[in-house]
This record gives sequence, C-alpha cells and structure tokens, in this order.
Amino acid sequence: MNMNDTQLEVGKYLVSPTAKAQGEGRFAASVSIRSGRGSGTHDRVLRFTGIFDSAAAAVHYATEHALGWIHERSSPVCA
Repeated sequence: MNMNDTQLEVGKYLVSPTAKAQGEGRFAASVSIRSGRGSGTHDRVLRFTGIFDSAAAAVHYATEHALGWIHERSSPVCA
C-alpha cells in the first residue's frame, strides 16, 4: 500500500512524496520530482534506503530531500 496525499508545487516542479508500507508498521520513502508538460515532461524518482516508523516521517523525509534537490538546481553558480 502506497500513501501519497501531498503534492507540492515548487516553481516549475511538482513534488509527489510517497510512503510505502514495509510490514510491522514500518515505511519506505520515495519522491517523484516532475517538470515540463506533454512530450517534454521529465520525472525524476528518488528512492531512499531508510526505513521509518510512520508514513508521515517517510513523507517528510522525502519532501525535504526533494526540496534540497530543487534548491541545488535553482541556486546561481558562483565563480
């Protein structure tokens, strides 16, 4: 069972974190970071190795990592 009740728009990106039940009340985290439209759509999926005690913790972890990934690509490069 996947739990995904939070999608977040960040600039040109759509962030969709997901928690997947792993049994015994534990959850794995992943996140989709989508940009573009139509045939120009690009979707990066990050899957994390950590296991979490709650779906909320897994979704939070995935969201924070997605926001970090977006921030890295949005920051101006300094020479």
